[in-house]
Amino acid sequence: MSSAALPSPSLRADAQVIGLVGVAHAVSHFFHLIVAPLFPWLATDFALSHVELGLLMTIFFAVSGTGQALAGFVVDRVGAYPVLLAGVALLAVAAIVLAFAPNYPVLLVGCAIAGAGNSVFHPSDYTLLGKHVSRPRMAHAFSVHGLTGTLGWAIAPLFLVGIAHHAGWRTALFGAACVAVAVLAALALAHRVLDDRRLASAPGAKSADGGAPANALGFLRLPAVWLCFAFFAITAMSLGGIQSFAPLALHELVDAPLALATGAITAYMLASATGTVVGGFVAARVAQHERVIAAAMLAAATMSLVVASGAVHDAWLVLPFAVMGAGAGITGPSRDLLVRAAAPANATGRVFGVVYSGLDIGLAVSPVIFGALMDGGHIGAVFVMIGVFQAGALVTALGVGRERRAAPAVAMRSA
Repeated sequence: MSSAALPSPSLRADAQVIGLVGVAHAVSHFFHLIVAPLFPWLATDFALSHVELGLLMTIFFAVSGTGQALAGFVVDRVGAYPVLLAGVALLAVAAIVLAFAPNYPVLLVGCAIAGAGNSVFHPSDYTLLGKHVSRPRMAHAFSVHGLTGTLGWAIAPLFLVGIAHHAGWRTALFGAACVAVAVLAALALAHRVLDDRRLASAPGAKSADGGAPANALGFLRLPAVWLCFAFFAITAMSLGGIQSFAPLALHELVDAPLALATGAITAYMLASATGTVVGGFVAARVAQHERVIAAAMLAAATMSLVVASGAVHDAWLVLPFAVMGAGAGITGPSRDLLVRAAAPANATGRVFGVVYSGLDIGLAVSPVIFGALMDGGHIGAVFVMIGVFQAGALVTALGVGRERRAAPAVAMRSA
């Protein structure tokens, strides 16, 4: 039985995989904010400085970024499904450790465990989607994946702060552990749907990428992989500036009330979620994904410079941030398809692990860059730098597309 004769997944089968992987991704993003919303309680109970609170997040993303690159190799060797289960289990353990932490060092340990758990999601998720979901629905699968991650970000503060207000921060973290355990149980029960190891043993089956496994580190020689890594790091720096300092910068730049400045960021997030859904349809119809990304990032960078000029005031501030958010959301599915196209045979987990580690690195570095601009009084430069990063993402995306088109030509010349 040839691989071509294997039955194509039905809509129901695709929807099951997309939904289950999406829920897992939501938990990953939920745990990105496992401690940040609880900073007021942690600072009071443990007498922590802002630097000590920030170090909790630094530990999380440092471990996650390092672990993500390594997790890709494990995914390609033992399968994405068991690695995904291990990641969700680690998140549950991390929440329990944090909930019972007697001192600051144990908080650091809990954040390190959470970072290790978070590190597996992108290489596992994208490998599972690539192996189980039919090609015509792949763009929509990546769209849902991005959307569920955004929802995880949105739910975490409401869930944690709501419980902490009524029952304390330790109960809130125990509740987070229960969320992870519930998702772990759902994934375990869905082993017949998700387990990718059975595909490798199916008669005549091949990997989703096709072909035989190559040198385990060979993909690191591909320029497209490092351009994808740069794209993720640069876009994460832009996002980090928006999430961390944009409200305060707007307040100082154009005297916007903090409520309005925060509302602009909310508009960014809502538009990003909407853009992610739209981006799935765009990516399914436009083969040159780098052009979609370039157009969206150009619009976003332009809006960043408009904000930096100080010419936009009052409620109009919502508009440029909505455009920036929509641009970021629309790029998501095209970005992920671009990375998948850059991955060589049987290296999906490794490639996604390495390139997505750029996301964690960017989120870890950006607060230092934007914090220095704020401390130096260069408020408008905050938005200029956000625009520069968005323009940099445009350049790297076009570079990936150029490398992808050049690869077949090189292969033909060498044949």
